[in-house]
Amino acid sequence: MDLQKTDVVVIGAGTVGSMALWQLSRREGLDVVGIEQYGRVHSHGSYAGESRVFRTAVHEGGTYVRMIQRSRDLWRQLERESGRDIYAEVGCLSIAPEGFPDLETAIGTVREFGIPHRLLSTEELRKEYPQHRINDGDVALLDEHGGGLRPEVAVMSALDLAEANGARLFFNTPVLDIEERPNGVVVRTTQGAWLADTAVVASGSWSTRLSPELNDLLRLQVLGLTWFMPRDPAAFAPERFPAFLRDVGSVHFFGAPSFDGYAFKACTNPEWPVYRDPADVPASHTREELIKIGQRAAELFEGVNPEPVRQSVHHCAYTPDRLPVVDRSASGRVVTIAGLSGHGFKFSPQLGEWAAQLVAGEGTTADPRFALPERMRALAELGPYTGGGH
Repeated sequence: MDLQKTDVVVIGAGTVGSMALWQLSRREGLDVVGIEQYGRVHSHGSYAGESRVFRTAVHEGGTYVRMIQRSRDLWRQLERESGRDIYAEVGCLSIAPEGFPDLETAIGTVREFGIPHRLLSTEELRKEYPQHRINDGDVALLDEHGGGLRPEVAVMSALDLAEANGARLFFNTPVLDIEERPNGVVVRTTQGAWLADTAVVASGSWSTRLSPELNDLLRLQVLGLTWFMPRDPAAFAPERFPAFLRDVGSVHFFGAPSFDGYAFKACTNPEWPVYRDPADVPASHTREELIKIGQRAAELFEGVNPEPVRQSVHHCAYTPDRLPVVDRSASGRVVTIAGLSGHGFKFSPQLGEWAAQLVAGEGTTADPRFALPERMRALAELGPYTGGGH
């Protein structure tokens, strides 16, 4: 088989791959190829679903704050270069009973890193955000740098810029395998094979198919999305209704304002099992699940019809401790970014920048714990993956 030659092949053109292609294509003199098994900006990836919550007041603690702050700058850069609206900085509201552990962690984070924010009492919440049905004892943290991201628009923008910068993109082209050789990496596809100096594996939920060493580390969890129509859609418009996280007892809701003018996103997840391959993931909620989610939504939001106007089911590769893999192989030939654990889209520009730096053999600001050897050591310490629904 004849091998086409290039400097770098990026496998996957979704959450991380699109951002890596954008960043790599900006480097002078680098020949860049991107390969995607589906079409340009498709509905199968973890990023699909109209909007994603962006928050700098993370309840996961300080590990991600620097990544998110850098990503915020890069989101703005992507908007400027593409001329498209991607990042609606309308704030992100975290609502929970006073003393709720995740909320307390997020409050500690904004104070430690000086993130612009407001703390709201029960009465302030009821007055300022009547769209939420607030329980006695509920309080909130408003992350003023939070908001909503438009993932499909973001991925399209990054891919368009990569092409404009000279990257060659191939869609509907599944990758069959990758092989490291002394003179490069062979990437075999259904449309031929490439020999590259470096390959970037950014294939999300499909990563274990190309990187068997990730089999013990990654499991797929199901992420269900639902949209509801309120009687007053204008009250849920971005200028009046921030993105949100909401915790009531064991129920966790998250969502975004109405970007389509008639429905807002409000999601919670049933207890789905974990999976090993995207082919095994359910294609839809069950009717019983949608009824239950709708009932919960009607309890938490004012004037909401409990029947979802649309719904979709997605998946994401999780690691046991929710830290991602950001790694360059011992040979330097393969860069792997995987295991975003359901919260990676908001800092995908930083991951794309790191991918480009790793390809170039440069240093990054990535946490050393993200490297694959460290991830496998952590897995051994944590024991077998037990998973559980999101």
